[in-house]
Amino acid sequence: MIEILKPTYYNIKKAAEKIKEGKLIVFPTETVYGLGADVFNKKAVARIFEVKERPKFDPLIVHISDLKQLRELIDDKIDEKVDRLIKNLWPGPLTIVFKKNKKVPDIVTSGLDTVAVRIPRNNIALNLIRFSKTPIAAPSANKFARTSPTKPKHILKQFKTEEIEYIIDGGKTDFGVESTIIKYENGDFYLLRKGAISKEDIEKIINQKLIYKKSDGIESPGQFKKHYAPLARVIIVDNDFKLKDDRNAGYIAFYKKPAKKFKLVRVLSSKKDLKEAAANLFDFFHEFEDRGIKKIYIEKVEEKGIGEAIMDRMRKASAG
Repeated sequence: MIEILKPTYYNIKKAAEKIKEGKLIVFPTETVYGLGADVFNKKAVARIFEVKERPKFDPLIVHISDLKQLRELIDDKIDEKVDRLIKNLWPGPLTIVFKKNKKVPDIVTSGLDTVAVRIPRNNIALNLIRFSKTPIAAPSANKFARTSPTKPKHILKQFKTEEIEYIIDGGKTDFGVESTIIKYENGDFYLLRKGAISKEDIEKIINQKLIYKKSDGIESPGQFKKHYAPLARVIIVDNDFKLKDDRNAGYIAFYKKPAKKFKLVRVLSSKKDLKEAAANLFDFFHEFEDRGIKKIYIEKVEEKGIGEAIMDRMRKASAG
């Protein structure tokens, strides 16, 4: 079994030494758990794609501990509005796409001339990056297109001992959905992935509207139609959807348990708290999957704030 480490100073240093050696480490962030490697070690980064069974054309996010490390990845001057976002939302669940420099290996960016970067708001992650003395490339620590992990046990069921060196246990993650990804280009800001930071919060800082960008190619993580999916059929329903009893199916309600009978029922937030709902979403997907439930009904939530990211994850989990 993959060794799980408590997040002590000694253990984080121990994990950082493995990063330096080109090994893969799973670590917590405020969003989901990441599968990390030294960004400048091409073999280690290639191993991420191999272990995750991730297509090589799906770029990775690079995690840094400070702005000095950002300068290891980019050469261009940072625009004033982008700088405003950095000052207000970093550390935090906002990923910004920059023009990369020549030091960043093409395998990290899937051959694109841009690199996605963020500073996580999690002390375990920040210390791991500092002790490793390098930016860390890290997608979510799950097999490709599967549900992202918010607890260490979600990782253990998907990976073999020889694939990952250590998992640093930071408990359940805070946000439960991935970071928001944006790109600044020719005066406009583009939303590439909905996430834990709402577009409204970003728009207040930059004083302009985000443009939701749909492109033929993959510009950032999370842009595949089918994604975040448990090993079950996910069916989105309205809150007042009339269902018959289904003892073989699971049901995830937004705030109120249904009157009908199901094999397993969970409530995202009895208080209608969208942040609590986001934190529970992937955890419930994993629980239903572990119970062998092959059909999951899930209620819509209000599409405001982080509710937009929740609905994005639901739709992608139910696609195909």
